[in-house]
Amino acid sequence: MKQIFLSTETHLEEIESYQAGVWINLVNPSQSESMEVAEYYNLDIADLRAPLDAEETSRVTVEDHYKLIIVDVPILEERNNKTYYVTIPLGIILVDDAIITTSLQDLQLLESFRSKKQRNFFTFMRSRFVFQILYRNAGMYLTALRQIERKSEMVEKRLHESTRNEELIELMELGKTIVYFQASLKTNERVVKKLITSSRILKKYEEDEDLLEDTLIDTQQALEMANIYGNILTGMSDAFASIIANNQNVIMKALALFTILLEIPTMVFSAYGMNVLESSIPLSGHPWSFAIVIILSFVATIPFIIYFIYKRWF
Repeated sequence: MKQIFLSTETHLEEIESYQAGVWINLVNPSQSESMEVAEYYNLDIADLRAPLDAEETSRVTVEDHYKLIIVDVPILEERNNKTYYVTIPLGIILVDDAIITTSLQDLQLLESFRSKKQRNFFTFMRSRFVFQILYRNAGMYLTALRQIERKSEMVEKRLHESTRNEELIELMELGKTIVYFQASLKTNERVVKKLITSSRILKKYEEDEDLLEDTLIDTQQALEMANIYGNILTGMSDAFASIIANNQNVIMKALALFTILLEIPTMVFSAYGMNVLESSIPLSGHPWSFAIVIILSFVATIPFIIYFIYKRWF
């Protein structure tokens, strides 16, 4: 999919033709769409399609007539019938009179720009646009990490009484997300640092310097949060694996105790079920023999119940 946007004095409009100051948004573009944009702006087709590889790492590439910036962006993905975060690359290409973004999926990150919710956003202010994307991306990582923290707390509450593996699997998936975030944030941090220290990649004004500094701070904060949550989830997974095993042992112990208690009445009933002379069976002539035998057989289990309680096996 290819979209072309152009800022006017009052609003953002979607147009059909290439013009000066446009923003071209490519979402999983076809080969023909990529070739069209690459030929029009004289781009290397490999650079234009590099962000379509989910394993592409964040980097900055400076060519003679364009600059390529690739950063990892958090998105939602469904795994095991639940929604988790993963990261995919977003490519930003700056040419003389346009900015091009390309990604494998439609990104929530860019929705605020398309809907004109981002303040001071204009497609022709290319450097500012890049810095705004990076700053918003760092904020999305922080938001995602807070959601992961809340989800892990919910899983933790269920784990205290759990005897199943579903909660552990959910913790493992959250841990996998944290690993994705850690790897992506480290490379994103290098990209932001390179943009801050290098003056030849993008032209920066004073307010842009402040925006980049804020982006670096948020990125480093997100990386620190990811490291902390990663350690917490690892510890939780190990601890609650033991808790689940212990909960299962408690259930097995309770079942074993109930089995022992039921063996006593079973032995009495088995004795009364033997094929022997009726006269040799106690209480055989008593009118309440059946009820008496039932009561006595269960009364015989009371000492065992008291013993189990005394030993705190119940």
